Amino acid sequence: MAPSADDRLDLPAVGERQSLREQVAHALRAALITGEMRPGVVYSAPVLAAQFGVSATPVREAMLDLAKEGLVEAVRNKGFRVTELSDRDLDELTEIRLLIEVPTVTRLASAAGADGTDGAARFDPLRPLARRIVDAADRGDLIAYVDADIRFHLELLALAGNAHLVDVVRDLRGRARLYGLPALSARGGLAGSAREHLELLDLLAAGDREGTERLIRRHIGHVRGIWAGGTD
Repeated sequence: MAPSADDRLDLPAVGERQSLREQVAHALRAALITGEMRPGVVYSAPVLAAQFGVSATPVREAMLDLAKEGLVEAVRNKGFRVTELSDRDLDELTEIRLLIEVPTVTRLASAAGADGTDGAARFDPLRPLARRIVDAADRGDLIAYVDADIRFHLELLALAGNAHLVDVVRDLRGRARLYGLPALSARGGLAGSAREHLELLDLLAAGDREGTERLIRRHIGHVRGIWAGGTD
């Protein structure tokens, strides 16, 4: 059955750099986070597959992965329903992120150059991702924005050398809901927070611990502020 206009999602085409299952899962997580996929709505794997331009199998596998994470739930003979999160849930998830990410990223600034490695050389590999976030914001491509944003933060945290910490934050990021992004993008306000990623890399490379802490705290705060439709 072809999707109706109301059900059709603005999903990206998938390529071959990762497995189809991984690519589809990334795109679906981003669609969940931005609200492109709506809570309570049941989505059919074959219908989503048609929009991706792939077979239903990798989409169904990706949805099962999301179900294991609690992001969707299987509905027998129909598809997968997007689970809902309360404002309290989102506040608590953001609080955990602040507790984990602020000290971890701040320590990266403290360590910049401490081992004799040039700070810029350590963080410059993340600049293409940061620029991709800015480009997506300029285009108004919210799914690409969120996907690149998640990748940036996880790769940055990976520099701390704690794979378990990265896994925890990946789970927290996947549960976020940023329903204020469409309105923020429509009024041209997303570019400013997008550029914070480049500013963060500059502060890290300079070893500016205090500046890094202020910026990463403010940046994560957007999750329950402007990215959620608030004012901060």
